[in-house]
Amino acid sequence: MSKRQLCLALITVLALAAAPQAAAAQDKVKIGFLPGVVDPFYQVMQIGVEAAAKDLGVEVVTQIPQTWGVEAQTPILDAMVARGDLDYIVTAPTDKDQMIGPLKAAVDAGIKVITVDTFLGDGDYVNGPVTFPISYIGSDNVEGGRISARGLAKAIGGKGIVYINSTNPNVSSVEGREQGFKEVMEKEFPDIKVLGPDYNLDDQNKATQQTAAVLEREPDLAGVFGTNVFSAQGAGTAVVNAGLGGHVQVVAYDATQLAIELMNNGVVSLVLAQKPFDMGYMAVQFAAADAAGVTSLPRRVETGFAIIDKDNVKDPAIARFIYQVPAK
Repeated sequence: MSKRQLCLALITVLALAAAPQAAAAQDKVKIGFLPGVVDPFYQVMQIGVEAAAKDLGVEVVTQIPQTWGVEAQTPILDAMVARGDLDYIVTAPTDKDQMIGPLKAAVDAGIKVITVDTFLGDGDYVNGPVTFPISYIGSDNVEGGRISARGLAKAIGGKGIVYINSTNPNVSSVEGREQGFKEVMEKEFPDIKVLGPDYNLDDQNKATQQTAAVLEREPDLAGVFGTNVFSAQGAGTAVVNAGLGGHVQVVAYDATQLAIELMNNGVVSLVLAQKPFDMGYMAVQFAAADAAGVTSLPRRVETGFAIIDKDNVKDPAIARFIYQVPAK
């Protein structure tokens, strides 16, 4: 067991050990869950939140913005604060800077904050500019970008032109992915030229249009990196529509059913699965532990990845990380 895995195991034991104490006062503890937008990643995170709430006997109030952005998330956050009955908010800030003020206002109103998937400031809640959240629970997105770069470079033979399609500027998660991707391409693959990113504002149709435009003006494009659910799905759709499946390789961040389908059809060469269920479950555990008086919760927990390719996609140990969203 690695040091990181041991640490996570100890954290889980700590939180669960605290649960009986917290359960005695759970009628006083209520958690608000405010993710970034409606998509398969956050839907799976919600399943994790609800599973932990059931296991620990806590109450969760969920509000999910229909679109991504500060303008959509802030009014919902303000309404949650105005309820006056929430003790914790588990949230994915849609902007690392602009959401500081609204979330600090929540803290000032007596609500504790745990961030998942995305963080505030530079994510260093001990020594950084923002220290009021209890913890950040999510992926090491810079490392995820590095993994994606190496996977795409391998798929295209280490040379050619690649393109990044992303979501929104100033969001910690995708910003880290772009950083790691560019860093590896520059240092390890000097024969690969990187274009972009273009920002689709979490709109899959726009991602398709942007990628289609790049395919048209760059006939030698060898690969695309889609930095999240909508980016990857939109990019993959554009490649299919252009009849270039198997010729232009796509690396998809987030293991949606469509990304796996595109991989099975030879369009996507690598899928990086995050662990949104773990993020949601652990965030509720942390809230329960904090409510029970635990004072040694880590300020940052990285939940890791499952790297999915055509060789392991049918392995049950890997396939379980594909995002399973219940049909409505």
